[in-house]
Amino acid sequence: MNFAENTRPVQPPVSSGFEHVNRYWDSVHNVWAAKILPGEFYVSTHGEMVVTVLGSCIAACIRDKVRGIGGMNHFMLPMQGEFSSDVWGTNPNTHASRYGNWAMEYLINEILKRGGKRENLEVKLFGGGQMIASMSDIGQRNILFAYNYLASEGLQVEASDVGDVFARKVLYFPDTGCVKVRRIKQMSNDTLIKRETEYQKTVSQPQDSGAGSIDLF
Repeated sequence: MNFAENTRPVQPPVSSGFEHVNRYWDSVHNVWAAKILPGEFYVSTHGEMVVTVLGSCIAACIRDKVRGIGGMNHFMLPMQGEFSSDVWGTNPNTHASRYGNWAMEYLINEILKRGGKRENLEVKLFGGGQMIASMSDIGQRNILFAYNYLASEGLQVEASDVGDVFARKVLYFPDTGCVKVRRIKQMSNDTLIKRETEYQKTVSQPQDSGAGSIDLF
């Protein structure tokens, strides 16, 4: 065991419901981290870093800025037929609205369950890039949905880095609200696009009812 391992803090206990999330030690930032994939979210009460890579998907970073309890989600709304305004979030009875509500509401509710207060919530948004020029701009529609949803909940977006034509790697520190964003303008492979394409297919299936700065690095 080297010196770095000796000085590494003990990994915080994982909160109930997040056992499936990949958690690891980030030696660059010297912090325990959780990496979320499309369709996942994670909430931390222990000062962990939450990490994701976004293409056309959106990640909302939400925290109680007084208590330092917060987390991140990673979602894409399902594509059903033509991209009409009715499909993309204006009608609460559509599958798209139900999925978008799930992604946001579950993140907020888990923060509140762990002691956060709605009046203290701070929200930041990332992603929504148009990854393939020949495809419909799913990213822009995701952005519009996210802003409309938050406005309907009375929540303001304190900071954002959304749209354009590139992917993003997002590092979020819920205890401080700090966000580091790397804009990935050249992809070394098509893994991200394939991942989001497969994810889009799964969420497109009919479902049962059921203020801060941003550092670019």
